[in-house]
Amino acid sequence: MPLSPDQASPESQGLPSGAVLAWLDALAADGLELHGFTLLRSGRVLAGGHWFPYGPERVHHLYSLSKAFAAAGVGLLIHEGRLRLDDRVVDFFPDALPEVVGGHLRAMRVEDLLTMRTGHAADTTDVLYAAGEEDWVRAVLAQPVEFTPGTHFVYNSGASFLLSALVQRVTGGTLLDYLRPRLLDPLGIGEAAWPSNAQGVNLGGWGLHLRTGDAARFGQLLLNRGVWQGRQVLAPAWVDAMSGAHVPPGTNPGDERSDWAQGYGYQLWRCRHGAYRADGAFGQFCVVMPGQDMVLAVTAGVGDMGRVLDHTWTHLLGAAQPSPLPPGADTEGLRVRCAGLTLDVPEILDPSPLRDVQAHFTFDPNDEGWEAATLTVTGEHGTLVLDGPTPNTVRFTLNAWEEQTLDTWGTTVALTVRAGWQADGTLALTLLLIEDGARWEVRWPAPDAPLTVGLCAPHYGEGHTLSARASTLNA
Repeated sequence: MPLSPDQASPESQGLPSGAVLAWLDALAADGLELHGFTLLRSGRVLAGGHWFPYGPERVHHLYSLSKAFAAAGVGLLIHEGRLRLDDRVVDFFPDALPEVVGGHLRAMRVEDLLTMRTGHAADTTDVLYAAGEEDWVRAVLAQPVEFTPGTHFVYNSGASFLLSALVQRVTGGTLLDYLRPRLLDPLGIGEAAWPSNAQGVNLGGWGLHLRTGDAARFGQLLLNRGVWQGRQVLAPAWVDAMSGAHVPPGTNPGDERSDWAQGYGYQLWRCRHGAYRADGAFGQFCVVMPGQDMVLAVTAGVGDMGRVLDHTWTHLLGAAQPSPLPPGADTEGLRVRCAGLTLDVPEILDPSPLRDVQAHFTFDPNDEGWEAATLTVTGEHGTLVLDGPTPNTVRFTLNAWEEQTLDTWGTTVALTVRAGWQADGTLALTLLLIEDGARWEVRWPAPDAPLTVGLCAPHYGEGHTLSARASTLNA
């Protein structure tokens, strides 16, 4: 990675390049699929890269890391005097209240949303999905509030959605619209997307799409207590409040070894070693390490997020020195490694043998609703037609990555496809939902064999494979 005025060698900032290499090696050894990372110290980029075909200009779904941006929006509204921490939630949504407003619901404050101590006994996210196109605010406010607000913590993305709805109710625009001139533009964050529900409210607790480097910029802003390039973007007291442990650390056996039991702030988690973080499902991280003056941003598709943090504490935080180090033999090796990162995908023959085929398949019943598929290869090009509630035609070129879109999960997503023949005669396709951290691995091993689709999305867990039996074949 070439150096610029904002970049520096790790050694110049007291971190051995070998420590970053060891971190990358440890992640690879554990089979943890990272898509991009940026490591900062003292505001300088020490290392970073993306696993091809991911790249630095590609936005990535941040999942629950989005929550920290919702908290920033609330902080900006408070600084403008348009909102207070002790304002009651019900006062902002008089048109969405249940017929009977219980005392606990009436007592719920803005700060209770921020700390996820709303009084709910369980996460209300499923309530939002079940509401579909109905009013999500009304759906959440209709849920029982079993505990006195401010006394019981439960991780609750519905609370984060209410923060977004609250910002929209106060400002008249979406949370993303409100953040654009006040936070995103000052940080130099360009492309950003935040899906909304049927009422036009940004999801708040998830859904924000930003670049990996943008998450690192946000982390540096937090580390600097709200200052970015000399400009006070967030109030220092608000950053302190976001990163403080309003929900205290756990006291159960083993909690001292858990990065999910060190306390919770305003949509931020406390970590071991005096660090804190915004995080999102499947390995989206913005880790702030004040004691080391370091920030690590990661976008990924991993199932075990704790292992990413374990390796970060061992190899990065643990190796940071207070003074510059002499240039080391690993400096150039790290540069080459970061420039050549590549996603681990199936091996295919190069050049790929040309073999014209057309095969039709019928799927077994499945959650995706896929009914049939038609696979066609003519020369170097082909298509995979998926029939179901939303038909899709996936185009591919043998031994190349091809960009397109796919309609799935109720939305249109960016898709990057690679296909080729393997040595054993299997036709292998990788369908990479490149902005959402998931992929599908399609295999057709032989003319009389079924077509299989392995869903390599962490939220499906292991072994989620769809199968389609061959019904007709022309080869």
